[in-house]
Amino acid sequence: MDVRRLGLVDYQAALDLQKDLVERRKQGLISDRLLLLEHPHVITLGARNHSSRANLLETPESLARQGVALFETGRGGDVTYHGPGQLVGYPILELPADRRDVHRYVRDLEEVLIQAVSDVGVAAARIPGLTGIWVGDEKLAAIGVRISRWVTSHGFALNVSTDLSRFGLIVPCGITDKGVTSLERLLGRPVLMDEVADRVAARFEAAFGRPATT
Repeated sequence: MDVRRLGLVDYQAALDLQKDLVERRKQGLISDRLLLLEHPHVITLGARNHSSRANLLETPESLARQGVALFETGRGGDVTYHGPGQLVGYPILELPADRRDVHRYVRDLEEVLIQAVSDVGVAAARIPGLTGIWVGDEKLAAIGVRISRWVTSHGFALNVSTDLSRFGLIVPCGITDKGVTSLERLLGRPVLMDEVADRVAARFEAAFGRPATT
């Protein structure tokens, strides 16, 4: 597993990079990779989901004035927000024959994140029927994936020190009766992004059975 920590990356640049890596992975030109990064302020809409725009609470023009980009994506899921202080992970994996199950893959990503945040002192869990990881009724991490010929892209977004007020621009993931939270809010102290990235990389290796290198 080749883990790349890319820092702050523009969303379009990350889309282009994923597209290139997915094609190279399909051709066997590269090994599996995990991209860990942050994005500038951006709202993304899930593919072929007409409710995504209904859950957008600002016009594109208003978002632009606030310095928030807007993208339609090729991932599953509804609308979500990315921004500084949020650890975004894009696994570019060829799923082995015995793990070619989309639901299992999503559950595996949830387990990676549950274990990683446990390592820093937060007890998160799943909510039946919903995707992501939660603390009570507040979402700590969102998941939205794309799989093409069993090669994965897109992935997860874990709120570390995210400005949670930005989620007020949307109905996060189209869920009206639940909130969002972050590791810093839950722990009541600063949390280093590198510390969380270390734990996510280690737990990812444990879940997918591949030694992690950085």
